Amino acid sequence: MKGLTDWLLGLHGIAVYAMVGLLVFAEDALFVGFVLPGETAAVLGGVTAALGHTSLAVILIVVIGAAILGDTVGFEIGRYFGPRLLASRFVKRRGERLESARRMLAERGGTAVFLGRFVAFFRATMPALAGMSGMRYLKFLTFNAAGGIVWGTAVVLVGYLAGNSYTRVEKTFGRVAALVVVAVVVAAIVVWRVRRHRAERVG
Repeated sequence: MKGLTDWLLGLHGIAVYAMVGLLVFAEDALFVGFVLPGETAAVLGGVTAALGHTSLAVILIVVIGAAILGDTVGFEIGRYFGPRLLASRFVKRRGERLESARRMLAERGGTAVFLGRFVAFFRATMPALAGMSGMRYLKFLTFNAAGGIVWGTAVVLVGYLAGNSYTRVEKTFGRVAALVVVAVVVAAIVVWRVRRHRAERVG
């Protein structure tokens, strides 16, 4: 986590847009969210905007666009390769949570696509499951775009606010202390997500 933070905060301009967009896209495209920190990258993208390394408006567009496009790719892959993916060993090991996502999709339809955007596991799996379910693409796109806009705006702005703290701390105590502030903010987000996932599993 610290390595990713240091690396992304050391980039400027197009390099930041490209890496943040790639990580968000890859997290959402299909089950890759298990290993790629797309949400963390989006938060750090907001930090770079606060530091003046990027434009806040552009990083927002990049994150939202990558989220919507990544979900669309996941939807199409699920539509055409769903059964083969479900039979893979990697997916079978997460069978219980995958079944929970399928029930949520069956019960809530498009709303599940929107809500799935805010939970890491569902964010990685819901697009493919929607594609497998035969959901109309226009319906999927509507809820997917709404979720991408709300989620992308929220996570980037969290990073932007953290970045303002980074700037103030860096002026007073130096870069190391400022990185600690950002790391604490990102860690708090991760802890909150983990606790929420556990509560959902218990519920």
